[in-house]
Amino acid sequence: MSTFGTAIPVSFFGESHGPAIGLTIHHLPAGVVIDHNRIDAELTKRRPKSALSTPRQEQDQLQWISGVKDGVTTGAPLTILIENADTRSKDYKPDELRPSHADFAANVKYHGFHDYRGGGHFSGRLTAIVSLLGAIAQSILEAKGIYTVSHLRSIATVDDDSFVDQTLSISEIQALQQLDFPVLNKAVQSSMEAAILSAKDAGDSVGGIVETAVYQLPVGIGEPFFDSMESVLSHLIFSIPAVKGVSFGRGFEITTMKGSQANDPFTVVDGNIRTTSNNSGGIQGGLTNGMPLVLQVAIKPTSSISLSQQSVNQTTKEPIQMNVEGRHDPAIVNRAVHVVNAMTAYGILEMICQSEGRQWIR
Repeated sequence: MSTFGTAIPVSFFGESHGPAIGLTIHHLPAGVVIDHNRIDAELTKRRPKSALSTPRQEQDQLQWISGVKDGVTTGAPLTILIENADTRSKDYKPDELRPSHADFAANVKYHGFHDYRGGGHFSGRLTAIVSLLGAIAQSILEAKGIYTVSHLRSIATVDDDSFVDQTLSISEIQALQQLDFPVLNKAVQSSMEAAILSAKDAGDSVGGIVETAVYQLPVGIGEPFFDSMESVLSHLIFSIPAVKGVSFGRGFEITTMKGSQANDPFTVVDGNIRTTSNNSGGIQGGLTNGMPLVLQVAIKPTSSISLSQQSVNQTTKEPIQMNVEGRHDPAIVNRAVHVVNAMTAYGILEMICQSEGRQWIR
């Protein structure tokens, strides 16, 4: 299913090598100003630009089909198309199963009728839709004083600092939002880039961790159990291709701590109840607690590599050695960081509107 949400439902459609991919946002109230500059900026950050990324160059030309007039939403379903222009379908063979791709499972599920080119509907190309959605959500949230920001917590074995250990000012958040390659500690950027280029030179790939924070959230957003803030955000973030893990606050590290270390003691700051630490990542009992919401997302190494790999021909069932052809990223975490940020922004908007109603947007 490619539809999600109840307050502000969204639908994704299209395939990597089809004519276009697209997005429909339902129930967005009339009168929301569409910030085209913000949309262009978010799409540009996700787009490949250097030797660190794929040579495929999509310019992400948008077609506004419905739901907007003179730059303002009309209340009708907002539907937007993003053109696919730089495809090279000859690189993909229907019978050869690329290791760690959806080729085999999709062929079985759809009885061989799926579009295998470039991964079809399973492709990372569709994350352009997420960036588009996130740009609209971020504009709405920031008008209410709520900010989402992400950085590269790690690439391969190179680590950055963590949001859990510090609180950024609004100016620091805005500066980090502008970066294509966002890190908290500038000293680690060159080592991260070197790790990506080293893998590329070897015909291989590397993964990493994205860390995201949401600042100035109201207290009490979320529900217990199935619609907890963690549950909803995890559901959305796991839909991003290549995500293999999601954690909050200290994440798995919290299992090595004693309760006296892991607990977040309460205090009062400027008349507001806050905690002196943020090991819980701004969520307790599935509800936001007024501290920055912090989460980490594990991004696997790019599956498409140029090294020879073992596979099979799914028609003949015979073993083959294959070299994946096409244009691919030696790491996708440095582009996925912007996608995770965008999906988190949409998730936060959906959860707030579930709690406060869609008119909260006004």
